[in-house]
Amino acid sequence: MRIEEDIKLDYSDVLFRPKRSTLSSRKNVNLNRTYKFRYSNHEWSGIPVMAANMDGVGELKLAEKLNEHGMITCLTKQHDIKKLKQYKKIKSIYKNIALSIGIKTEDFERLDKVLKEFNFINFICIDVANGYSEHFSKFIKSVREKYPTKTIIAGNVVTADMTQELVLSGADIVKVGIGPGSVCTTRIQTGVGYPQLSAVIECADAAHGLGAHIIADGGCTCPGDVAKAFGGGADFVMLGGMFAGHDEGNGKIIKTNGKKFIEFYGSSSTVANKKHYGGLSDYRSSEGRTVRVKYRGKINDTISNILGGIRSSCTYVGAPSLKQLSKCTTFVRVSNQFNDTFVK
Repeated sequence: MRIEEDIKLDYSDVLFRPKRSTLSSRKNVNLNRTYKFRYSNHEWSGIPVMAANMDGVGELKLAEKLNEHGMITCLTKQHDIKKLKQYKKIKSIYKNIALSIGIKTEDFERLDKVLKEFNFINFICIDVANGYSEHFSKFIKSVREKYPTKTIIAGNVVTADMTQELVLSGADIVKVGIGPGSVCTTRIQTGVGYPQLSAVIECADAAHGLGAHIIADGGCTCPGDVAKAFGGGADFVMLGGMFAGHDEGNGKIIKTNGKKFIEFYGSSSTVANKKHYGGLSDYRSSEGRTVRVKYRGKINDTISNILGGIRSSCTYVGAPSLKQLSKCTTFVRVSNQFNDTFVK
């Protein structure tokens, strides 16, 4: 046993230090990024905010709206060939969707069927809660060998060494985050995790050194957190809870005491396992919670609020573009992030 004494930070532990800026308006901030990926050699341009592959978020209708802003949606693992064939607008959004799979043989087979029909889809997201197994690295290698020109997203991990391992196994983009999500209980159930901002900073450094990219996945509660993730070096930021509760998520509206809510749950929750796999295996425990999110209507206002916050962050630190935000970032450690007197 050993204890690491280095200070590790979450988004709530820091604020941006404002700096003199030559920007006259936040409308002048350019949020678009262009990336060329290490293995696929594919070039992508857009706003690098992503929807998580969770029920109620990683859905095709929500992908339509995010696509209008040049943003990516990682579809849930339940988007098989039948479901995709039923959707008639696939060619209008294919550049900004990712197919999600696990690491079982049937996942590989399902991916193969989908890509035989929809070979123009570029992004593959290999998604597991624990990206530290040798089997996971071997699976990435198998997918890379089968699909050398596809852009592979893989995770989740939170340390530099495993970021490098996944990149060297064939991942173009590494998904970073264990336990910070709003409906994730991994840290409670297992005691495992890593403060998210430090994970982003350290994993970004490791990935960039190998010509790869990272996604900051989980832990964002407000637009300021999204900006902090980019300031810490994230190439993409993935959101679940912040995109939940909207019409486009296809969730069932629940009325309670005259108020509207939509159920939202973690991918490893009891509800998700029962819905998609018939229940939890007897050797597993739930690592997700189920909550009722306030119904928020159409997602356009939420998107505008998030992007407006990021633009404003850039103006405060003098970054004319999202690309330059991390270079302009100085974080100040704080004990209190904001005044919550009137926050319920």
